[in-house]
Amino acid sequence: MNARIDPSLAAALAAAVGADGLLTDPADCWTYGYDNSKGQALPIAVVLPRDTAAVQAAVQACREARRSLTPRGRGTGTTGAAVPEDGGVVMSMERMDRILRIDPANRVAVVQPGVTNGALQAAAAAKGFFWPPDPGSADYCTVGGNLACNAAGPRALKYGTPRENTLGLEAVTGEGRIIRCGCYTTKGVVGLDLTRLLIGSEGTLGIVTEATLKLTPLPEATVTVRAAYRDMHAAAAAVSRLMAQPVVPRVVEFLDGAALALLRAGEPLDLPPGAGALLMIEADGLAAQLPPAVEALRRAASGDGLVEWRAADDAAEARALWAARKALSPALRTLAPRKINEDVVVPVSRLGELTDQLARLAEQHRVRIVTFGHAGNGNLHVNVLGEDADLERMQACVEDVFRAVLALGGTLSGEHGVGRSKREFVALELDAETLAVMRAVKRVFDPDGILNPGKSLPDPA
Repeated sequence: MNARIDPSLAAALAAAVGADGLLTDPADCWTYGYDNSKGQALPIAVVLPRDTAAVQAAVQACREARRSLTPRGRGTGTTGAAVPEDGGVVMSMERMDRILRIDPANRVAVVQPGVTNGALQAAAAAKGFFWPPDPGSADYCTVGGNLACNAAGPRALKYGTPRENTLGLEAVTGEGRIIRCGCYTTKGVVGLDLTRLLIGSEGTLGIVTEATLKLTPLPEATVTVRAAYRDMHAAAAAVSRLMAQPVVPRVVEFLDGAALALLRAGEPLDLPPGAGALLMIEADGLAAQLPPAVEALRRAASGDGLVEWRAADDAAEARALWAARKALSPALRTLAPRKINEDVVVPVSRLGELTDQLARLAEQHRVRIVTFGHAGNGNLHVNVLGEDADLERMQACVEDVFRAVLALGGTLSGEHGVGRSKREFVALELDAETLAVMRAVKRVFDPDGILNPGKSLPDPA
């Protein structure tokens, strides 16, 4: 047994989750102490509950012992939200992985938080439905993690984020109370909207133990288009036009000039000459309605700076058109393992201004910046590249990126969350009075501050 854990706490946790659901050996605990942010801390114990009662009992044990408790999905997050306090307890939801119900008649799924996004999509697809959130790590990340960070992905442009696609939740608060919020129907206004409050709170208010999700029918057909532009300003203007006409695309993704230059320097890809920015556009719906819809998108996307408009004729060509986007993340990891990846959002009309600012900041801080992301939402993934020796300049550049985003009327995170990596910058976006109200809400849910401390909200100082 880990000598650092108090025997009475170990006994209480074992009683809560069973002896086979408690890990105290440091070698076992170490693997639960990190996430994709590369931050890490050693917990004194890891609990693996199987049901809500076990979660409640474990929370009560940690509260009694005044030990912090960090809930965890699969650790795919990039902001450190799943990194525990050194000496705290981690609650891994991996054993709460049951799909409790797929209800096609009401377009509802009820799942435990440890269900992976991919497993839910497969189960829903078998009934002709899907759950719209589709983060890049969908095959591995969990629904609970998606809810904790409001992680969305490309389809959020048309179908919304987890907040728009969750009907209700069951959760355990920091007091050990089991609460149920929301409803089973798509309309309901009884009580305060705690469902949307819990989503995106990163486990700082409560630990989700069950989610009632809104499903959407699978589209009959999808069309993929690649639009190449002379520069990012032309692409940004096209995005504004695309989002101002009646046909809502399912996806509008973009790669900036730096991303295309990186890809051209690697393995050969079918990229049009003269392209300084790329948009990947998808439309879906009834097959008979797609040709006029795609034509409407083409008219909106056309204009000064358009270099290529290429629609895929079949699934194989669609995969070929997506090849450049799929190749970007591996290329970035190869080029700069030390990169800092931040997701920010600006109004769509100001995408061009932000890319100009990023180019200026890259030169000012002597770093390389590669940007891609969900253009239709104004959600950019800004990758600041450098070596270990450049880390101080990279971090200074990131802070200036945040300030530039806020000056353009944007926000510091669109889907990755705040965690601990952005926590110190939250006060740049939220005023002191607003933060005071949020801290008061936190105290109601978690009066002793044991749930995922050090995340989301900055300290009052």
